[in-house]
Amino acid sequence: MAAQQTRPRVVVVTGGTAGVGRATARAFADRGDSVAVLARGEDGLRATEADLRERGVPALAVRCDVADAAQVEAAARRVEAELGPIDVWVNNAMTTVFGTFESMSDEEFRRVTEVNYLGYAYGTRAALTRMKPRGTGRIIQVGSSLAYRGIPLQSAYCGSKHAIQGLCDSLRAELLHDGTDVTVSMVQLPAMNTPQFRITKSYMPRKAQPVPPIYQPEVAAQAIVRAAEAGRREYWVAPITALTILGNRVAPGLLDHYLGRTGFDAQQVDEPEDRPRPDNLHAPVPGDHGAHGAFDDQAKPRTLEFLPPVFPRAVVGIGTRLVGLGASALSLTSRKAAS
Repeated sequence: MAAQQTRPRVVVVTGGTAGVGRATARAFADRGDSVAVLARGEDGLRATEADLRERGVPALAVRCDVADAAQVEAAARRVEAELGPIDVWVNNAMTTVFGTFESMSDEEFRRVTEVNYLGYAYGTRAALTRMKPRGTGRIIQVGSSLAYRGIPLQSAYCGSKHAIQGLCDSLRAELLHDGTDVTVSMVQLPAMNTPQFRITKSYMPRKAQPVPPIYQPEVAAQAIVRAAEAGRREYWVAPITALTILGNRVAPGLLDHYLGRTGFDAQQVDEPEDRPRPDNLHAPVPGDHGAHGAFDDQAKPRTLEFLPPVFPRAVVGIGTRLVGLGASALSLTSRKAAS
């Protein structure tokens, strides 16, 4: 049964039928909020809507491709007509292509950018159009440490996350200028145990995996719920996220070399990729994929969160430590290669 609140909110979660989105929709429902999920797949939409209603809250599943601005706007209108004014909008829908930049076609790169970046921009616009006249609201962008530090084999995804970061910075300044209480938060995530690794397109020879340490999607969901409560500008979920972001600020060149040596194998398991197999780049993969991926045996159920502006001394200390660890790793690798 859903927890009771003084005033339940209306929450929209894009990509809300699987992975972090599914866990987030459940987390808001468990707090007593009305939840709308936007996604493309009918199987996931129906299952998620039933899942949320079983938690005792009003729920709405809307079929929507977030890369289409008209569909996003129509979905927002429907949510407000059926559930009421939108209080929280969570942009989470994503796709990716695992492979080198050169292995991807122009069209594949464009599609990832349209979903991951323009989809967030369209969702933000739909939310802002409704929240700003009311003078209140929370817009949450689900990000990643890869918004600061790109890695090999995911150039389109990393580029889109960097773009979202820039969009948020610009928009926050505009909202402050206008004197509104609408806030924009970005929740930067570590590697998550979600179904994406078995349903996204891949050119890698072996099956994809998240780079350890891996966390359960409920960890992300709780951080997103807290962002909706407090409205702070940014959250770094898990120590590895802070280490990645700060390490790149201190020694980006060192990380270039480190990821060049380790980043390919770290994203693949020792099992050949199934080919052909369906992927979600242009159309949903049938079925209800749920919140969890195939890495439950490795995924951690909890972690720490960091608020970047609050810990300047810790920021410097963590970044310095990462440089030392990276230098040691490179030295060890070089000695092994020479022997």
